[in-house]
Amino acid sequence: MDVFLQLLLNGLAVGCIYGLVALGFVLIYKAGEVVNFAQGELMMVGAFVAFTLIVDFGLSYWLGLALAVVVMAVFGWLLDSLVVRRIIGQPQFSTVMLTIGLGVIMRSGVSMVWGPETRSLSTPFDHMTFQIDGITVSPIYLSILITTVVLCSFLAVFFRFTRIGLAMQAASQNQLAAYCLGIPVKRVLSSVWALSAGVATIAGVLMAPISLIDVNMGAIGLKAFAAAVIGGFGSIVGALLGGVLIGLIELFSALYLSEGFKNVAAYVVLLAVLVVRPQGLFGAVGRKKV
Repeated sequence: MDVFLQLLLNGLAVGCIYGLVALGFVLIYKAGEVVNFAQGELMMVGAFVAFTLIVDFGLSYWLGLALAVVVMAVFGWLLDSLVVRRIIGQPQFSTVMLTIGLGVIMRSGVSMVWGPETRSLSTPFDHMTFQIDGITVSPIYLSILITTVVLCSFLAVFFRFTRIGLAMQAASQNQLAAYCLGIPVKRVLSSVWALSAGVATIAGVLMAPISLIDVNMGAIGLKAFAAAVIGGFGSIVGALLGGVLIGLIELFSALYLSEGFKNVAAYVVLLAVLVVRPQGLFGAVGRKKV
């Protein structure tokens, strides 16, 4: 039972990180109908930026994290306004290939600037542990859970009660109608990319104590994409719960199933969900009358 509860806590924490990255997929897709396959690389770049600010520049952990989020938000804004916007209206395949290419460029750029070495990022919780009924609980995993809850609560308030949040929802429903109502759709779409990059940065910093920081950590984006599809690609709640589901299945499969199944567990679940419910667990079926 102790092992089960320990894996449950760890799986929830890792799943929350998958969910945060998946949240970036959903936000961008809902706003501009673009599947951003560079979302994992945005997380990776954000982690390296945070490492530079905290370790190389000597800033405090919290200040470095906040500045990294701001830097990556600006980067996300520029990425949309200068690159992605140029192919809006083109076939969906074009946007997919563009974002894949952006991911490759980001990986190569990070390798050239920071080098291929793996780095570790210290947190205020590194040397803290405590026991609950015989279970060793790491504050690192608890901080991931708490940060995810706080961030999701902030986003819920942001989308419901702020002008820019309401504008984002309007643009995601119908861009033409939003434009006719005077909403600056282009700026709104760039803001969504900025928000997505900021969330990805937080996910990267949260992931750093668990898997370290290297140029290949963006591969998490593939599992996050699976989480977004499992939850329903248009559902924010579904993206988070899909990430948690994958995180739990990965850790428990590593313990109870044959070696190597952990690496494919996310995609096995994805295939099963697509067969049973193609729109995802929380997705809606779209219908058009012709």
